[in-house]
Amino acid sequence: MNQLITFHLPSSVSVTVKRDDLIHPFVSGNKFRKLKYNLLEAKKENKQTLLTFGGAFSNHIAAVAYAAKENGLQSIGIIRGDELRDKIIQNPTLQFAQDCGMQLEFITREAYRDKNELTFIASLQKQFGDFYLVPEGGTNDLAIKGCEEILTNEDAAFDYICCAVGTGGTISGLINSALPHQKVLGFPALKGDFLQDEIRIFVQNQNWELITDYHFGGYGKVNEVLIAFINEFFKETKIPLDPIYTGKLFFGVMNMIENNYFPPQSKIMLIHTGGLQGIQGMNNKLRNKHLPIIDSHV
Repeated sequence: MNQLITFHLPSSVSVTVKRDDLIHPFVSGNKFRKLKYNLLEAKKENKQTLLTFGGAFSNHIAAVAYAAKENGLQSIGIIRGDELRDKIIQNPTLQFAQDCGMQLEFITREAYRDKNELTFIASLQKQFGDFYLVPEGGTNDLAIKGCEEILTNEDAAFDYICCAVGTGGTISGLINSALPHQKVLGFPALKGDFLQDEIRIFVQNQNWELITDYHFGGYGKVNEVLIAFINEFFKETKIPLDPIYTGKLFFGVMNMIENNYFPPQSKIMLIHTGGLQGIQGMNNKLRNKHLPIIDSHV
């Protein structure tokens, strides 16, 4: 579903939101896209268990847990931070995953850095037996294939395709499927420029750019300016945004429009990649810091 918005926009440009957050109530947005072909492959290989990785408020962990349950599979989540082991009940994301039947295994942040090492994967196989491995964030070749389906024929008229960037899977799919006249802009939620190399593994086209000015201090970092924007945007458009990914993406695009980045008459599409389950956990953190919370009715 594509939704045209106005939201303080000059008449010289138009902005449309692709509401991928509405695909599925629990496996929404890019998580649905990334898991689609991985689930089919897991079944093809007769795997009974999905194993993946994620942090305390990971959209990916929540999505894998529900998708596994919905498809009659077991799931294991390797969670970054062993200090979270006794705090599941305080964490809406981990509680949801556990309620879906996911087995949570908490490891130290040091050990988590080895998640891609073959010796570490082998140790997990020894501990848990046979499983289908889904990478952190879900990004692999099959995930890219799913994300290539985000854009459809009706999106051909757009000049710019904008999305949030975490592990690089979603933007890689968009780059591969965008038309020659379209430019794909990615807005990383993390600090640093290392994602360029990650994305180049999956793409050949040169029709893209990373906009690195809107991470608000890094992954999971927010401030009152961002929260105020998310709340105002929801009040005017009824489109909820999460503070980790889509909130920063939408803030960045609106700021760039104000600063005349886009040529007159540009048609801009923003991809809403979901991630709304994390709002509750973020609001708990904001309350503890006596800061304004996100009013999204999610």
